[in-house]
Amino acid sequence: MHIVRSLVLSLRLLAVVAVVAAIVAQFVRSLEAPNFVFWNFFGYFTIQSNIIVAVAFAVTIVSAARRGRRAERWTVLRGAATVYIATTGLVYNTLLVHATLDNSFTVPWSNDILHKWIPVYAVLDWILFSDRARMVARQVWLILIYPAVWLVVILIRGATDGWVPYPFLNPKLGYGFVALYCLGIALFIAVMGLFVIALSRVRLVRIGRA
Repeated sequence: MHIVRSLVLSLRLLAVVAVVAAIVAQFVRSLEAPNFVFWNFFGYFTIQSNIIVAVAFAVTIVSAARRGRRAERWTVLRGAATVYIATTGLVYNTLLVHATLDNSFTVPWSNDILHKWIPVYAVLDWILFSDRARMVARQVWLILIYPAVWLVVILIRGATDGWVPYPFLNPKLGYGFVALYCLGIALFIAVMGLFVIALSRVRLVRIGRA
C-alpha cells in the first residue's frame, strides 16, 4: 500500500513539474511576440486549467506529507480540476488542433504537455486512485462556477477590446454562433462534472484509507 501511495504521489509530482516547465517555456517564448500582453497569456483556459490541476495535485502531495491530513478533504478541488483539464483536452483536440492559428511562438513540446498529456493523466488519475471522498450531484454547481465566470469575462473583453483567446469565441462571428459553442462547452462541462462525481464512488486502486 505504501509503495502504491508513493508511486501515485511521485506521478503527481512529475505532473506538477511538467505543467510548470511547460508554462514557463511557453511564457518565455511568448515574450518574443511583438503583441505579447501579460494578462492575455494567463487569460487562456488552457493555462488556467493546467495551473488548477497543478495546484490540486500539489495540495494532495502536501496533505499526504502531513501526518493526520488526508487528501480526501480536497476532493472537490481535484474533481473540478479534472473537469477543467478534460475540457481543455477535448476542445483543443476537436476544435483547435487543425484551426488556422499563428503558431510562430508556440513551443511544440509545451503545447503537447498542456493540451494532451496532462489532460489524459489527470482523467486517469481521477478514475484510478481512491484518495478522494464521495461527491454528490449537487456539487456540480461548484464545478461550474469558475468556467462560467471565465466565459463572462472573456465575452466582455471580446465585446470591448476585441481580444478573445480562441477563434470560436470571437463576437465578429456573431453572438448566435458564439452562443452555440458556449452552450455546447457548458453542456460538456456539466455532463463531465456529473461523470466525475459518479466516478468518485469507484475504488479501483486503493491508497490508504478511502
